[in-house]
Formats: sequence, C-alpha cells, structure tokens
Amino acid sequence: MAAVSDRRSVAALPVLARLAAGTLLALAAIGAPASAVAQDPPRIAANVSAGGVDLSGLTLEQATARLDQRLARRLSADVVVRAAGRRFTLGGAALKVRFNAATTAERALAVTRAPVTADSGGAAYGTIIDLAISHARVPVRAFAAQVAAGVFRAATNATLDIGVRHMRVHRAKLGVALDAPALAEAIDAVADEPGAPRLLTQRVTRTRPAINADDLRRIDNTIITVQKSTFTLRLFKHLKLSRTYQVAIGQPAYPTPQGLFRIQDKQVNPVWSVPNSPWAGELGGSTVAGGTAGNPLKARWMGITDGVGIHGTGEPWSVGSAASHGCLRMRVPDVIDLFPRVPVGTPVLIR
Repeated sequence: MAAVSDRRSVAALPVLARLAAGTLLALAAIGAPASAVAQDPPRIAANVSAGGVDLSGLTLEQATARLDQRLARRLSADVVVRAAGRRFTLGGAALKVRFNAATTAERALAVTRAPVTADSGGAAYGTIIDLAISHARVPVRAFAAQVAAGVFRAATNATLDIGVRHMRVHRAKLGVALDAPALAEAIDAVADEPGAPRLLTQRVTRTRPAINADDLRRIDNTIITVQKSTFTLRLFKHLKLSRTYQVAIGQPAYPTPQGLFRIQDKQVNPVWSVPNSPWAGELGGSTVAGGTAGNPLKARWMGITDGVGIHGTGEPWSVGSAASHGCLRMRVPDVIDLFPRVPVGTPVLIR
C-alpha cells in the first residue's frame, strides 16, 4: 500500500509545478509598473466633427487620414463665378489652399481631453472643430478684379440726332458694375469651407447715365433747322416741332453755309456793317444805322456765323427763293414772331 501512495504523489508533481508557475506569473503581473502594460491610443469623443467629417471614436492617425481623404479633393476644386450672364473660373491650384489635417485632428482630440457638456456652460455635444486651413489672398483679389472688369459696362447717355424735319433721340442705357471687394470676400469664405458650393452667383449693380431723354428735352429745348431745298425754317421746342416759316436763302454765287451752328447774337433793328464785297459797291466797309430805309436788315437779327444770320427783309417777295447774299431772309412779321422764342446758343442746322 505504501508503494501505491508514493506513485500517486510522484504523478501529481508536474501538475503542481504548472499551478505554481501560473501563480508566479500572475503575481509578477500585479507587481509590474503601469507603463509596462499595453494601452489603447486615445480616441476622439463622440459627436465631434470638422469640415463636415465625423471624427467620433477615431484615433489621431485615423482622424488625420479620414480628413485628408474626405476634404483634400474638395478644397482643390475650381471656384466658378456667374455674373451678368457670364461665367468666370478660378482654378483650384491658384487658391494655394494649405490644409493641415494632422493639426485639425489634434484639435479634435484636445476637445476630447478637456470635454464640456451642455450643462457645464461650455459647448454642447456635437462639437465642430475649426479646420487648420488657409489660402492665398492675392490671387483671389486679382481674380475678383478681372471679373469686375469683364462684366463692367459704362452707362450710355441719351444722344440726339438733329434732322431738318425730325429729332431722333437715342435712349440712354444703364451701365453694369460689380463690387470686386465683396466678390473677393465671398471667394475667401468658399475657399476655406469644403462644404460650401463652389458656384457663386454674384449680383451686379446697374449704374445710371448722367443724361437721359428727358434731360435732352430740357437741355436742347430750342432748335432751329433750315431745309434749303424747300426754303423752310422749322422751330423745335423740347424736340417737338413748334412752328414753320418760309425763308429766302443765298444765291448760287453767295450760298448759305451748311452745317450745325448756333445763334451767336441777337439784335433789334440791327446796324448793318456792310461787308467789303463787290456786290456791296460803294457801301462796302461802311455802316448803316438800324431801322433806316437803307438798311436791308429789317426789324430783327439773329447771327449765325461769319456775318450770316437770320433777319427780316424789305423784299418779302424774295422769300421762298435763292435771293440773298448768304443770309436767311424772313418776312418781318415772321422774324418778329421768331425772335423772342430763340435764345442765344440755340443750335441751328442748315442743310
């Protein structure tokens, strides 16, 4: 019997040795320093995002990789501006966007290490981290100036074409202008925001002309035209026909000049300064008092150019023919009627 017991004790020795070894390992682990025990890397808290990318539960390396993957391509996209019916493109490369995904991920992890709650007076859950991003400002401003120049159109003033029978008004046109600094600010905002649309519609400003059609009617409120072929003088007021008169024009040897002139001076019963011309005979270079029988300038005078003017005549039968020495003759009642209606400076078109 003793021999049997001894054999059992010997057989149990390996089992006891294994149990003892396990106990020693456990004791060694309990006594080991904390730095020797493997730990998981820190992770970003739930509901933390940056640039629209959810970083919840990611490590620093994972967050950096995800930010690079999701945002880098968006931030390098072109910016397209639509203004005044035109499209302008700013290439993404010109923006020179500098995005630091690692720094952004570190900011997210920093929020995790110092968490705040909705009840603590700080930021509520759902924290959005600012991106570590920047871009070049000079190309943006140069592009904005280029767009402004591309859509600019100066306002056009109303203009007037004077015809012997009709006045033709070319209406004013509005101009177009774009606020370049405002466009540059809008592009700056888009360049640093990956979730923002890269198509911008920029409003333009309509600029008004200095002179419109109503201004023309007020400025050119009196106009005289002379149609030599029909011996007709027309008076226009506010660009509308007001009165029509018959006149005599210059003889073929002394034609009435053609062109656009203005009334230079006005006189009642004018003195006649006789020109030194063969047709004046012995009177050449002399003067004849106004209102006298020998003065052919009857009643009124409206000077036009180089001694040529509009005046009354003592030969009313000559009206309606080429009979003068260049002047425009009118019947005395007609010239008296016209005189107060025509200020100095009035345009006179003769054709």
